[in-house]
Amino acid sequence: MAWNEGPNRDPWSQGPGGGKPGGGGPPDLDELLKRLKARFGGGGSNSGGPSRGGSGGGIPPATVGLAIAVVAVIWLFTGLYVIDEQERGVVLRFGEYNRTAMPGVGWRAPWPIETMERINVTRVRQITDEQSMLTKDENIVDVELTVQYRVSKVEDFLFNVDDPDLTLQQATKSAVRETVGRSAMDFILTEGRQAIADQTKQILQETLDAYKSGLVVTEVNLQQAQPPEAVQASFADAIKAREDQERVKNEAEAYANDRLPKARGAAARQIAEATAYRDQVLARAEGDASRFSALLREYQRAPAVTRDRLYLDSMSQVLAGSSKILIDVDKSNPMFYIPLDQLMKSIPRAEAYPSDYVTAPGGTPGAGGIDSSRSRDRSRP
Repeated sequence: MAWNEGPNRDPWSQGPGGGKPGGGGPPDLDELLKRLKARFGGGGSNSGGPSRGGSGGGIPPATVGLAIAVVAVIWLFTGLYVIDEQERGVVLRFGEYNRTAMPGVGWRAPWPIETMERINVTRVRQITDEQSMLTKDENIVDVELTVQYRVSKVEDFLFNVDDPDLTLQQATKSAVRETVGRSAMDFILTEGRQAIADQTKQILQETLDAYKSGLVVTEVNLQQAQPPEAVQASFADAIKAREDQERVKNEAEAYANDRLPKARGAAARQIAEATAYRDQVLARAEGDASRFSALLREYQRAPAVTRDRLYLDSMSQVLAGSSKILIDVDKSNPMFYIPLDQLMKSIPRAEAYPSDYVTAPGGTPGAGGIDSSRSRDRSRP
């Protein structure tokens, strides 16, 4: 049967004091609340009166307490966490930095009291920057470099800088412009690439430390450094000419390294020969002086004999190279028909002039010198 059929058809007027007689008045809200309490709270009977026996249909208080305890335990267990070796955990208490969690198992107060953010501190991040800039000698150069970095201090990385990656990119632009602005273009394009990268890394790290960004630069690589495209052909020719200059210089150094040792060796050899000649002359002079001293002693013992011997020796040496024959006609009986000059030519020199006569100091045999080492045989006339 429908709710509006039969007696007391108005559901809001059922029960004692449910409404005005005849069912035409509005429902009693107080009575309705009492009925709801009696049904769900176990505080009374279905008629709205107080409960008398404790056997109502509500949930027991022990069950409600157990449910609350279970929910609390689960809520507390949500505070357990595990941090990997390559990560660090930043614990926030009501949104404010509290501590940094190290790798391992730990516990924090569950949400909404404390929250945690995990930051990877071992992953190497990378940015690439390419731009044109002015050098020290007022030339334009296109530079492309790559910066590798990682997080070193997680609390600074999270709170001190709004966007660490953007901050690093802007700091990189500033550092490389400062470094290139201090260098000449030839230095940048040739041997200064590594020096530019090292100086950029140093300036960039100092800037990040001043900002307290929590980042550390691990590597700066200068990928490319070249002049603008419009003048690349001219710069290529200049570089080729510089390489030719270096090649010719190396060839000249190789030639010098080949010639100098030879020249030093020849000079050393000449010095050695001069030294030997000096020693030889000194030794010969000393020997001549010794022979002259010995001859002087002999002359002092027998001046006449020594003088005659010296005269005869000198004349023998002088006349030995002459083709003429001198004959004393007063004391000899020459035979003029004998060709003595031809006869002397046919006689060997060693037989015509015995070898017991040796060169005296200051002369040579047959050249008018004086023989000082001849035989001292006194029996000879």
